[in-house]
Amino acid sequence: MNKLKGVLLTQGMHGMISQVEGLAKALDIDFTHQTVELNNFWKMIPPKLTPISQSVYKKIDQHDFDLIISCGRKSVIPSIHLKNNSNKKVINIHIQDPKVNFNHFDFIIAPEHDSIKGQNVISTKGAIHYLTDEEIIKNKDYLSSFIKKDHRKICSLILGGPTKYYDYSTKNMKYIFTMLYKLLKKHDFQLVVIPSMRTPENTIHYAKEFFGDNHTVIMDVDKKAYLSALAIAENIVVTCDSSSMISEAALTGKPIYVANILPKKNDKRFQRFRNLFKELNITRILGEEIENWSYQKLDETNRVANIIKQKINY
Repeated sequence: MNKLKGVLLTQGMHGMISQVEGLAKALDIDFTHQTVELNNFWKMIPPKLTPISQSVYKKIDQHDFDLIISCGRKSVIPSIHLKNNSNKKVINIHIQDPKVNFNHFDFIIAPEHDSIKGQNVISTKGAIHYLTDEEIIKNKDYLSSFIKKDHRKICSLILGGPTKYYDYSTKNMKYIFTMLYKLLKKHDFQLVVIPSMRTPENTIHYAKEFFGDNHTVIMDVDKKAYLSALAIAENIVVTCDSSSMISEAALTGKPIYVANILPKKNDKRFQRFRNLFKELNITRILGEEIENWSYQKLDETNRVANIIKQKINY
């Protein structure tokens, strides 16, 4: 059987790219990635009030595809429009709540903490993503030339970035860094700090200044460093703003500590996600006593892909 051809639609953010590419790879399709751009007026309008029309978004130069995987609010209308105007049967899959009639999509993939239900909805524990065990193992030695050569065990801190819910102020970062520093000292850990695309530059420099030369701070966004940090860490700390990176870390089966930031506004949806991961014995809160525990590695991406393959006979 020939591989299906897919087009992936996102706004270009890491979390979204990770989800659509992760699913595309798990489905084993040939795909191209298109960054969606809405025309000015429609950027502010919610999808349910937006017409399904080419006038809404900048033209996507893609004609031959069997499957669309979209993620994020801005990709909702382009996905529906491309499906409706194709000259052949196209399957469209949307990741996250599209906030429009679910019948516009063949499949909707949404985390349990979004609490959405429907015949075509597949619920996941956390976010699906593009990391694989093989990739993590393959990049294990990448950081060997960066880290300090000593007897200490590795603790990796994965930094997200500010959102409308969480502020990366110096005060908030100092609170997390101070709590972490005490634990590192007590348990004789070497810290490896990994920034993401959303991490402010001043936060990376502050981490370097705060933890000093006795620990390792990666100054640039580097996927191989990220994978290596997951591979070599005994414990992983992830900031609370990134459900996707907490979900990615859960692929390792290693203890994960969530570094909480006081929210600026109601973050109940994210709290539900974190509570679920705590109930699944995947996470603890940073500040609790450091311990080792294990859980079944979370690989929702392949589980979801297998459900879709069965339903479309692929």
